[in-house]
Amino acid sequence: MLKRELVNEVAEQLGGYYKQDIARAVDIILEEISQALVDGRRVEIRGFGSFSVRTRKPRTTKNPKTGKMMNIPARKTLHFTMSKSLKEVLIEE
Repeated sequence: MLKRELVNEVAEQLGGYYKQDIARAVDIILEEISQALVDGRRVEIRGFGSFSVRTRKPRTTKNPKTGKMMNIPARKTLHFTMSKSLKEVLIEE
């Protein structure tokens, strides 16, 4: 689903709001979630899931093309854990 599709769906369900206002609300929500993750906080949306940032350890691996050993530095990745209720809905389908 694209952001514009989300805005259209919310506008259709709520009615009485301008799409520009709903788009701005979606932007604000996404900005707040992003900032919380940048600050190292966990974001939990009940009934949906939680987002957190995890740090992958640095490691040494072999370059498959050259065969040389190379170092991969530590890096941060986004991790999502779905809620039990969302998992149950997905399993049913």
